[in-house]
Amino acid sequence: MAQPQPSMQELIRQRGRAGFVGRSAERAAFRANFGTAPHDERHRFRFHAHGNAGVGKTFLLGELEQIAREQGALTAYVDDSAGSVPEVMAEVSRQFAAQGRRLKELDRLLAAHREHRHEAELAALAVLDTRPEEAGPSTGGRMVARAGVVAAGMVPVVGPLAGMLDAEQLAHGADRLRASLIARFRNHEDLRLVLAPEQVLTPVLLRELADADAPWIALFLDTYERTGPYLDPWLHETMTTDRHGGVPATTVVTTAGRTPLDPARWGGLADFVADFPLAPFTEPEARGLLAAKGVTAEPVVEEVLRLTGGLPVLVSTLAESRPTTPDDVGDPSATAVDRFLKEEDPVRRAAALDCALPRWLDGDVFRAAVDCPPEQREALYAWLRAMPFVSERGGGRLRYHDVVRAPMLRAERRRAPREWAQRQRRLAGTFRQWREEAGRGLVDPWLDDTWRDLRQAEFYHLLCAGEREALPQALRDFVHACGAGEVMAVRWARVLVDAGHDAEIQPVAEWGTDLTAALDAEGIAAALGLLLRRAVLDAPAQARARLVRGDELRGEGAYAQALTEYDQAVALDPELALAYRHRSGIRGDLGDHDGAIADLDRAVALDPHNAWYVALRGEHHRIAGRDAEAIRDLTEAVRLDPASAFAWASRGATHERAGERDAALADLGRALDLDPDYVWALARRARVWRALGDSRRQLADLDRALALNPDWPWARCERGDALRAAGRDEEAVADLDVALALDPTYTSAYASRGESLARLGRHAEALADLNRAVEMRPGYVWALCRRAVLHTVLGGREEARADVARVRELDPGALERFTDVSVLP
Repeated sequence: MAQPQPSMQELIRQRGRAGFVGRSAERAAFRANFGTAPHDERHRFRFHAHGNAGVGKTFLLGELEQIAREQGALTAYVDDSAGSVPEVMAEVSRQFAAQGRRLKELDRLLAAHREHRHEAELAALAVLDTRPEEAGPSTGGRMVARAGVVAAGMVPVVGPLAGMLDAEQLAHGADRLRASLIARFRNHEDLRLVLAPEQVLTPVLLRELADADAPWIALFLDTYERTGPYLDPWLHETMTTDRHGGVPATTVVTTAGRTPLDPARWGGLADFVADFPLAPFTEPEARGLLAAKGVTAEPVVEEVLRLTGGLPVLVSTLAESRPTTPDDVGDPSATAVDRFLKEEDPVRRAAALDCALPRWLDGDVFRAAVDCPPEQREALYAWLRAMPFVSERGGGRLRYHDVVRAPMLRAERRRAPREWAQRQRRLAGTFRQWREEAGRGLVDPWLDDTWRDLRQAEFYHLLCAGEREALPQALRDFVHACGAGEVMAVRWARVLVDAGHDAEIQPVAEWGTDLTAALDAEGIAAALGLLLRRAVLDAPAQARARLVRGDELRGEGAYAQALTEYDQAVALDPELALAYRHRSGIRGDLGDHDGAIADLDRAVALDPHNAWYVALRGEHHRIAGRDAEAIRDLTEAVRLDPASAFAWASRGATHERAGERDAALADLGRALDLDPDYVWALARRARVWRALGDSRRQLADLDRALALNPDWPWARCERGDALRAAGRDEEAVADLDVALALDPTYTSAYASRGESLARLGRHAEALADLNRAVEMRPGYVWALCRRAVLHTVLGGREEARADVARVRELDPGALERFTDVSVLP
């Protein structure tokens, strides 16, 4: 359908705006891009504006968005108020909805992602840390929770773990968490939405963009110097690969930041990207903007040009006050912001200065910051929102432009330092009150976005006030922020940077800069290492930092380094039960179950009523084959916490191994009553059914487990074995194929598939699988027995005799248990 022609009035307004805004070349290139079809070699899919603060990047993006809308584009503008890719998608969806294009499926998934993200962290805490109702989760526990959520369902059989534990033992540890997550989310899509949100959300976003029924889609991403670290890799992958599906060719993405694009990532795409390097306004551009505001007297224009240096935000600010004489502009030593503050209304001037203190504003913060008669508040707030140096960010928050805010802060601090500190303390108190209200009823407030935002604001103002204990506490809080994830750690470091610069407190600014650099270069472990090397934390905080750093290193597979961190945490605070609990985890990962039990002995001695510690010790006894000790601990854990599905399931598995089938069924049944989707318990109960000869119930439990967790190799192999035992070899091979695709090092899956393939007459494939199993585990008696039979069938009697001799050497009775001896040579 043809687009309606604009009216004369609309054309006049468009040309009028073009006449005074400046950046005519950039605007012309952007407008012309809509006149070239996407397949035209002249068409660009991405624009990037870059330049120093105050050069007009945000202003230009606003003009480019208006141009896009004039071309019928569906548009969205996002800045650094979004801290992750899902948050960016949510803001895009919100703005599209305001234009009449709802992204319904994306909204549904985003809502589920927000809901389940915190549920996942709480689930991980419940599995991996102390009971919240007793002591509240630790910083270290939060880090384990984050790492656990990321790794759930992916058993860590790499590095030092490879070959130490069998697949069953490894699966139990990781699946404790996955079972807990699945119990909360009930379906596989929700689990993926927690574990890998971008993989789930991006294809949906692209599909809904393709169905948006708009001639163009234009996305504008501002403050790219802050958002680029997480947005740029995703944007490059989405725009240049088919991994998430096709991006509509009518999509144009515009970014703006202080630096050019990364040439290593975008350098080879010059035919698709347009670069807009921005300098201060040229003199004609600045004069044009002033003229549009009625500022034309030459002495006045010259003074404005001198004071502003052509920075668009300052030219716009002075133009708003419409000076008519050079005296109105100010004396030669004045700055553009000084001139703006000569606003004749003292109430407005005071409001502008008061509102410069917070890093962000909304109606509540405005009322807390500004001392004015209540009847004037609404009008004052509306006036402030209309100022050219104030922009509205996500969620309705306002922010001053840095180029204007910085001199306002400097002027106020130097005018009355004590009053400055008092105002900062008052704002800190307001944010503290709001934070305390937001934290009521939260198990762990560090997992709540609102609480964390208010905590940041509170400490920004305490730091600006120069409070003696603010910096040490802020650094301790940085440890907690690291436990809440890298996005939060970066934001907390930014609080230190901003407070240090705004209050001219060099140690605060240096800490923020150094922590930011460490996070950017090597992540959380490096940033915590910096804190620890400089020895600025007290012993308890150092111990917590060691725990968080150890958890981070453990998640990266750096087991030796992680163990060192845990050792130091124990040395720093020998009474910290969590330190022993965390160290027991890495020792268990490394196969040192005696060491893990020793650590848990100490943890239980320090916290004897902690059911989770007792249950963990029982589980390590079970893995080490000490059934009596396992039953003792797991029984005590059940007494301390009768709702611990983990303790019931682990005790049931211990009974199953001991041949106590009725007790095993009772305990595993209780675990499943408490947590009906506990996949590890389902798989263990399936083994009891197998021992009882009840293949129907065995397969029912395995079917249920795999419906909940289709990517669990051990359960796939267990069901493959069950199907093979039932004579359903084609189905068995299908399950074992999946198990080996998920875990190519799964020795028993090769052996089991080899046996099924042999029974299906696929002898060459069967022999290859059995050979592979024996290569991986030379003493694998069952595989040797089955290979001996296959060699006999194939006429390889010498090979069969060699396998038989090896079996008799390893386990003389195995041949009678596993084969029909009469068929062997």
